[in-house]
Amino acid sequence: MPFDIRQLRHAIAAADCRSFHRASEALNIKRSTLSRSIFRLEDCLGVTLFMRTPSGISPTRVGREFIREARHIVNKVDQLVADMHAAGQGRVGGLTIGYNVPVSAGNLHATLLSWRESNPDVEIDAVEAQRTDLVNGLNKRAVDIAILPGEVSYSEIKRAAFWSERVLVAMAADHPLAAYESVQWSDLRDETFWLTANDPGPETRDMLLGRLSAFGARPKIKMQPVSRESIMNMLGAGVGVTITCEGAAGLQYPNVVLREVRTSHGLCLIAYSGYWREDNSNPALKNFLGFVRDRFALPFCLP
Repeated sequence: MPFDIRQLRHAIAAADCRSFHRASEALNIKRSTLSRSIFRLEDCLGVTLFMRTPSGISPTRVGREFIREARHIVNKVDQLVADMHAAGQGRVGGLTIGYNVPVSAGNLHATLLSWRESNPDVEIDAVEAQRTDLVNGLNKRAVDIAILPGEVSYSEIKRAAFWSERVLVAMAADHPLAAYESVQWSDLRDETFWLTANDPGPETRDMLLGRLSAFGARPKIKMQPVSRESIMNMLGAGVGVTITCEGAAGLQYPNVVLREVRTSHGLCLIAYSGYWREDNSNPALKNFLGFVRDRFALPFCLP
């Protein structure tokens, strides 16, 4: 009859305590249970592991060799169980997060740093791409979660509201509006806006059209086939302004400043949502979603 891991633990405890009585107390089991377990182990192996004397027990020569190997086996099993438990809780493994906005500051930046600190054994892969590419990545299981501005719904993809961030306007440091800590939308109605043709440029254009139309203005918008970074670097020359999010507040560009955009009711905010597939079984995704839910006191259900 083969022996099991429980018998190895009993033998190791007996060797450490030099007494079946003390070993049984350490393991919180009956002495008779421990004695029978070790006897059956010896019978299975065909060797005597312990010398029994009135004053206690001591491992035989072959017993010492067996206990040494048994410790190695038990430690390996314990580590394997711990690893599998951690994997099941999403505390090890990998997580692929997609986004299409700057992440040098703001809630996404802070959340990723804090979650990484709490889960150092989870490898994070970041994917910055167009919204459509990220949605396709979710469906192909290449992306675990996409965090994007707006509240768009997609078939077979779960969405939850995550947080809001400030809308900022970027301009040359010598722009007249740079003298103020914040600007109103009405202050921007005569400006020329430079936007990337890539995400989230089209969404920003739609927001500008909606906001400035309230003042009877039709904004001058230049959609450029360049990156956000290229546009930010051009603004220092006074070519115009651009709209960005709080995530860009941690970056610096030559002769460029950022100012809050306000409405008559206060800060202008843009909502962010998290998108994931309900059938994504990655434990790290569930762990991350639970972290976000608790951090921002959100009501959505975990997969």
